[in-house]
Amino acid sequence: MPSGVCNLLRRLNWRSLLIIAVIVGLTASALAVKHIDLGFAGAQFQRGSDEILGMQLGLDLAGGSHLVFEPVSKDLEPTDDQMDGLVRIIRDRVDSLGVAEPTIQRLGDTRLLVQLPGVEDVERAKRLIGQTASLGIVERVCTAPGCAVFSDTSVMTGEDLSRSFATQDTVTSEPIVAFELFSNAARRFAEVSQRIFETNTTPTPDLLVFQLDGTDLVATQVVSPILSGNGQIRGNFSTNEARDLAIQIESGRLPVDIEVVTERVVAASLGGKSLEDSLIAGGIGLALVFFFMAAYYRGAGVVAAFALVIYTLLMLAVFKLVPVTLTLAGVAAFILSLGMAVDANVLIFERMKEELRLGRTVQFALQIGFNRAWPSIRDGNISTLIIAAVLFFFGNRTANSSVTGFAVALFVGVLISMFSAIFVSRNLLTLLTVTKLGRFPRLFTPESLPKRTGGAGGSS
Repeated sequence: MPSGVCNLLRRLNWRSLLIIAVIVGLTASALAVKHIDLGFAGAQFQRGSDEILGMQLGLDLAGGSHLVFEPVSKDLEPTDDQMDGLVRIIRDRVDSLGVAEPTIQRLGDTRLLVQLPGVEDVERAKRLIGQTASLGIVERVCTAPGCAVFSDTSVMTGEDLSRSFATQDTVTSEPIVAFELFSNAARRFAEVSQRIFETNTTPTPDLLVFQLDGTDLVATQVVSPILSGNGQIRGNFSTNEARDLAIQIESGRLPVDIEVVTERVVAASLGGKSLEDSLIAGGIGLALVFFFMAAYYRGAGVVAAFALVIYTLLMLAVFKLVPVTLTLAGVAAFILSLGMAVDANVLIFERMKEELRLGRTVQFALQIGFNRAWPSIRDGNISTLIIAAVLFFFGNRTANSSVTGFAVALFVGVLISMFSAIFVSRNLLTLLTVTKLGRFPRLFTPESLPKRTGGAGGSS
């Protein structure tokens, strides 16, 4: 084997090529199956859906209901804990609808976004979600061992509680939930707690139960009568469990009336047609980019087109594995990013073209092209990332899921395009220059080149 080829082979980063091969294999495998269910060391990793490629589709593609809620009262702004509690309550209620992959999240400080794919009965969803959380304190009289048989008597509601909060026992440091009663309710509660406490010596001790929307939050024995209006709930809680329980009780105690400020229903047929049109547009866009790059930049363009295939696989795999809910706006950003993904390659190839025009070897032109194009690639992509971050911020603050979806897809696309151009394209081009094709510079530039003379290679 000629010594020059041996030197080029040594320049190849085989580890990088192996990484590219592994990435292609993993991404193709992730997209080949709709449902991923892996278990390791007791941890479960589950991704996928019944949609195309197992992607999680937004309701503008899958069809369903889009609702945005905010508190009715504009004078008293709810606290973060109350809003977090409201999210948990709504999530529990949505689960009863049997909705697959619902989106329930805060938008800004006081708004809630609820997206229910597949649910087109928006009135039912509004009735279920919009009901004010209801906290009840119940005296549970047990008539069988283990309280297998019991009868409940409501003794108080959330309106009788002044506040509840997570804290720690001063002696054992055990996480507990403390609560305080209004003065007019403290006396009634003292009588109830005394009555429950006296049953502790019987075979079937009664329980004090806190319920939210009719569901038991915690059922506990009364270890001592609560005479002062201040009580504690113990239950072998972790710190997070105690905080979550306090939030649920707090949000149930303070009725946070919410109203719908935005509602939209997308028919499943319309969502399917949008997805079909988007896939056709994406396929045409991808084909046109392939054709342009291969026709104009020749061998280098073919490598860029192959790198773009890897880019597309990576984008779809990231969307599926993170997961990112793919919306129609996100598809638009993805299609747009197909063109942006080759921007870095164009800059690199133009730099290569200048070096080849001077009579440099393909290997030398490749090295200089990447080194000189990197500052422009870096600055251009950072600017786009900043724009995507600003779009995400305003989309999140204004409850505009379309803007948010576009920003997320654009942000992910820019990051992956940088990896694709700098890592994938560079290593594949280096591999191509090692072959016999590397001896023909005209395969890497659209311009005619001067004939080489004996020592004009300029290749160090």
